[in-house]
Amino acid sequence: MKIAVIGCTHAGTAAVTQMAKLYPEAQITVYERNDNVSFLSCGIALHVGGVVQDVKKLFYASPQQLMDMGVRMKIRHDVLEVHTEAKTILARNLDTNEEQLDHYDKLVVTTGSWPIIPKLKGMELENIVLCKNYNHAQTIIEKAKQASRITVIGAGYIGIELVEAFEQLGKQVTLIDNMDRILFKYLDREFTDATEQELQKRGIELKLAQTVTSFRGEEGRVAKVVTTAGEYDTDLVVLCIGFRPNTDLLRGQIEMLPNGAIIVDEYMRTSNPDVFAAGDSCAVFYNPTHKHAYIPLATNAVRMGTLVARNLMEPTVRYMGTQGTSGIKIYDYNIASTGLTELAALDAGLDVKTVTVEDNDRPEFMPTYEKVLLKVVYETDTGRIVGAQVMSKDDLTQAINTMSVCIQNGMTMSELTFVDFFFQPHYNKPWNLLNQAGLQAI
Repeated sequence: MKIAVIGCTHAGTAAVTQMAKLYPEAQITVYERNDNVSFLSCGIALHVGGVVQDVKKLFYASPQQLMDMGVRMKIRHDVLEVHTEAKTILARNLDTNEEQLDHYDKLVVTTGSWPIIPKLKGMELENIVLCKNYNHAQTIIEKAKQASRITVIGAGYIGIELVEAFEQLGKQVTLIDNMDRILFKYLDREFTDATEQELQKRGIELKLAQTVTSFRGEEGRVAKVVTTAGEYDTDLVVLCIGFRPNTDLLRGQIEMLPNGAIIVDEYMRTSNPDVFAAGDSCAVFYNPTHKHAYIPLATNAVRMGTLVARNLMEPTVRYMGTQGTSGIKIYDYNIASTGLTELAALDAGLDVKTVTVEDNDRPEFMPTYEKVLLKVVYETDTGRIVGAQVMSKDDLTQAINTMSVCIQNGMTMSELTFVDFFFQPHYNKPWNLLNQAGLQAI
């Protein structure tokens, strides 16, 4: 059996390592346009800020490790064409420009995503950079050394983490986003107001509710960012606008969402029975809405890649869907969310209510304790939990992993009220924070 894999970051690496173990007789060939595999892009800001000194530790596998498992690694090979009916792949060696036609029995598409690049006047100027892979990380670090004023465009997780890293390096930082608050997709206003205040307290300039329209340069380098509300001097611009699925190779050959995300079933099969897909190239089944959605996260990718391997020959292990659970640390605040925010739930057409709990995380008789903010979103009629967010200076983010399980299992607020959680004054109160949310709702 010949298995071809296109792309080898999170989903690809997970699929390949498992397939090599499960199908030792198969000929597995990986096509990867970069010279590395398995780069943890979520660690870029930590590397930029100097928290992670050795960038090699952001890789958890290497081409040599995969070759040692018997995998044929076509590193620095760009796949030009895929014909699913003929089961062929045409690839080009980026070092020699030589083209090669290959055949497969099973195809695994783990082509990932690519940053959204706006078509704006001045985009060709030097020092306007992307933030996605290892090479981008190295470019950002080198260019930041010479920059005193840095502008980050996009106030999602990556943008926020970079802003903090640049500020801690002593840079003058400006954050621009077209929404009226940061982390719009992940958190409701109660949480973003507090984090915005924290960023501003550190001297970071927030330019929200405005859209970048162009860039202006001096001597070929970017010098100003022009938006619908003003102009801002800068030495370096990092684009963190978002990502799109990298699936043009398969367009018109398998079913996709309008944005190009590949639709897979619960066994990672596409609409073509011999084509499997996983990771940022795919839509995922989103449990809060019971619909497919595009949620590019490394956690989704490694799960889906592993499931590709398990289900390649026959359906054996079903994907349970995702809640889009994620977390971020912004200075002293530990923040996590799962499922739908209140605003996202309303936009999705759900009739929801919310419970917000503000409390101290430990009994007041303890020598120290911290304030915690928890919000839970649930359906009005059924009480089904569809989302939750938490923020505290103490690390209570594991509560959101618990809420993720609740959403995945279709639990209600009534059931949450009486879940058995331990009590120990070092950690919590007799009525656990999640129990308290349930109590307020019933």
